[in-house]
Amino acid sequence: MTVRAFIGLGGNQGDVPARFRSALEAIAMLPKTRIAAVSGLYSSPAWGGMLQDDYTNAVIEVDTALAPEALLDALLAIEQAHGRDRSAGPRWGPRPLDCDILLYADTVIDGGRLQVPHPRMAERAFVLLPLAEIAPDLCIPGLGALKPLLERISEQPIRRIAEGLPHVHQPC
Repeated sequence: MTVRAFIGLGGNQGDVPARFRSALEAIAMLPKTRIAAVSGLYSSPAWGGMLQDDYTNAVIEVDTALAPEALLDALLAIEQAHGRDRSAGPRWGPRPLDCDILLYADTVIDGGRLQVPHPRMAERAFVLLPLAEIAPDLCIPGLGALKPLLERISEQPIRRIAEGLPHVHQPC
């Protein structure tokens, strides 16, 4: 059985759009997983009070039969293959690629390794705007409808910088 999941992509080191394209290709190759939609690219200042380059972010929608933890493990491996070392550097420091499970069906998960819906997603324009682009009528478990959440973050500096990434070919 497949479920709908949303994954946030982010990064601010190197050629981020190229990394996103490569990450999309890797996600498309995951077993029992199909990319359904890809948002445009958004640019916003970094969080966490550390001086660094702006981030580029996007959200993708996937249909997957992978369990949440298996999807997380696959995304962490994709990050690592693109130069991300989660054990090094500050929590909100610069990074080449970040892949976060934002939503997994209507499931609420509060485990040590995985929290879904993603914590603080309702506070971040760089998550909500691309999410609204591909799923405007979405209802987020425990948070409610997406549209009222967007109104709360309307003052955050963010700009759309590019169309969605080219669709990647799915394996047969």
